Order: sequence, then structure tokens, then C-alpha cells
Amino acid sequence: MLLDDLHAVVCRLNIELPRNNLVAWTSGNVSARDPETGFVVIKPSGIRYEDLTPESMVVVDLDGKVVEGHYKPSSDTFAHVYIYRHRPEINGVVHTHSTFATAWAAAGRRIPPVLTAICDEFGGPIPVGNYAKIGGDEIGQEIVRSIGSSPAILMKNHGVFTIGKTPEEAVKAAVMVEDVARTVFYALQLGQLDEIPPEEVARAHRRYLEEYGQSN
Repeated sequence: MLLDDLHAVVCRLNIELPRNNLVAWTSGNVSARDPETGFVVIKPSGIRYEDLTPESMVVVDLDGKVVEGHYKPSSDTFAHVYIYRHRPEINGVVHTHSTFATAWAAAGRRIPPVLTAICDEFGGPIPVGNYAKIGGDEIGQEIVRSIGSSPAILMKNHGVFTIGKTPEEAVKAAVMVEDVARTVFYALQLGQLDEIPPEEVARAHRRYLEEYGQSN
């Protein structure tokens, strides 16, 4: 994929965040890494989603230095590039403050595997990372330390970060985190929940990865 094409992809995927009610005003961001150059295309800081265009996306290197663009990059840029530097298989990162998932993050609670959808998409509980300061590498460090094999993590007192082999996968994970966070929250109002046993979580996740969707 040409870097110019990635501008359009990242712009389109950023616009998916408000469309799926995952962000408010200018919060949140999507980035994608170009595997050929290693450059990262990311949302500009403080620009409203309805004003985003492919040309307004910002290109940074893996140290967070601006390579191309008229705007400052997202304030979460250093977290994104830290993940890319330490997880070379990852080419998409998303950050949101979606309501229900962020409520779990505020409480410092993981989302337990009490739904088949959690088994399928996440392969286990959605973990919680420790509080980390915004603006430097600290958030990225804690994500890499605590996310494990999950595509999503709740950062305590902050919000949601998701990762994927593609930026589309990372956005899908962000949508699914909010969906299951909402459902499990409501279920807890009805009483105690039973977690799905680990062996069944693993089986369901493996089946989802190997059998779900269309064969190429």
C-alpha cells in the first residue's frame, strides 16, 4: 500500500470512531504503520472528526518525529510509536474513551470472559493496565507490559487502547470492547456472573480464528 493510500485509510478509520459512539468531540485516535517505510500515519491533535481529510493526517517516524503534515500529531503519538517499536507484528493502534469500557478502566477492573463474544474476539479477559502518565513513553510501556495476547487493554483511570495486525483489526477490537463492556455491565446488575472455563475460552477463540468468516 502506498503511503498516500494509508492517509485515506487512517482518515476513514478515524471517522469510524464517532460513527460507532466511541469518542466525544476531538478525543481518541487511530494510527497505522506502513510496513515498507516504517512511518506511522496518525490523526492530528485537537481536530474535530468532521473536519478530518486524508491530507490532514500526520506522518511520524518511529521516534514520534513529524515527517510530513501541517498539524501537530495526536498527543498519544509516543504511546503509539512505542507499541510499534516493540510489537513489530502490529500495524494499527486505536485509542478511545468509549463510555462503558472506560467505566471499567476507571474502576480498575478487567472485563471477565463471561460471553462467547469475549472468548472469540479477545481470547480471554480484557486486561487492565496500571495508570500511566500521558505525553511520553509511559503509556506505551504499560500497554506492551500488560496487554499480553489480547488485542485490547483498559488503561486505569484513562481509557481503551486496541492493537491489530491491520488498522481495521484494531478499530474492530475497539468497537467490540465497548460492545461487551456495555453488555457485561448490564449483566452485573442482575447478579453474579459465571466465567467461561479457560479451556473453553481457548477452544472458542481458536475456532473463531480458524473458521469464522469467508475463506480466501
